[in-house]
Amino acid sequence: MPLQSLRMIENWPVPTAAVAVVRTDGTVAGSYGPQEHRFPLASVTKPLAAYAALLAVEEGAVELDEPAGPPGSTVRHLLAHTGGLAFDEDRVQAAPGERRLYSNAGFEALGDHIAKATDIPFPQYLREAVLEPLGMAATDLPGSPAKDGVSTAADMARFGAELLAPRLLAPQTLAEATSVVFPGVRGVLPGYGTQNPNDWGLGFEIRDGKSPHWTGASSSPRTFGHFGQSGTFLWVDPDAGAACVALADRAFGPWAVEAWPPLTDAILAELR
Repeated sequence: MPLQSLRMIENWPVPTAAVAVVRTDGTVAGSYGPQEHRFPLASVTKPLAAYAALLAVEEGAVELDEPAGPPGSTVRHLLAHTGGLAFDEDRVQAAPGERRLYSNAGFEALGDHIAKATDIPFPQYLREAVLEPLGMAATDLPGSPAKDGVSTAADMARFGAELLAPRLLAPQTLAEATSVVFPGVRGVLPGYGTQNPNDWGLGFEIRDGKSPHWTGASSSPRTFGHFGQSGTFLWVDPDAGAACVALADRAFGPWAVEAWPPLTDAILAELR
């Protein structure tokens, strides 16, 4: 029985949208919309890039606490948006670990650091480490590891399944990445304003008790994921045993703030 709640995307004010929900065992609980349509991911690129970075750590190519980015910053700082770099330029705005400064520049510094350490261009490293093993053949990174990924709902559902039950990463590595790093740090969640604390893991935003938020009112505090300015999101709710990807081709704005949480709540209610 497909998830009827997914039909809610028919009412979204967007030209094209696709949604898929996957369970911990990797089965697709439901999907709606063109599953093979390629959408720009915007910042939903970051969890993919972070996963590649965590694999580089496991392989011993880099270490979480080695210097990377601005002076005093480490790989861990960059993954957790606490390296101190500005949003979209290579300019230091704060000391490392002091504030949660959401930073595309930080993820670009991270990509450069891993490329130097592995002697492999970061898009190629991502493809070989993450995309190919997961069968994500329609996914590509033609530019920045912060925001330039392109993918499909079907491919991102495969990634969601990996985040629910990791095969490429050690479970303890993913558990660390989806737990709060540098707790108690305040910062701005783009589109939602200042939050104190603004909790993140290593490349994944953590829901905790944030309000307002782009997930649902019934999403568990352990929910983690990311949303993108291109109208995209990926959440993983370990308590519900499910992950959801929704992709659209209209920029994030008030429509998304209104449309996303009811969809998530309806999905979680139907899964229960």
